[in-house]
Amino acid sequence: MSLMPMLAEMTGNLHVGLAALGAAVGVGFIGMKASEAVRRNPNASTKILIQSILTITFAEAIMFYALFLVKQ
Repeated sequence: MSLMPMLAEMTGNLHVGLAALGAAVGVGFIGMKASEAVRRNPNASTKILIQSILTITFAEAIMFYALFLVKQ
């Protein structure tokens, strides 16, 4: 097996792993800050929940973009 295809496959897998790690860390921070915001202002919990769900989906979308770009 040639060296270049093997390196290309390894870097592609590395990018997917880093994107998944970044998405997991981002979702964790979003959840942490959302729970802090609800603790400070319980009356705004619905608005905070909606915005945190939207931002979590955007953070997860980054991981899916990386996955689809590597698997082409």
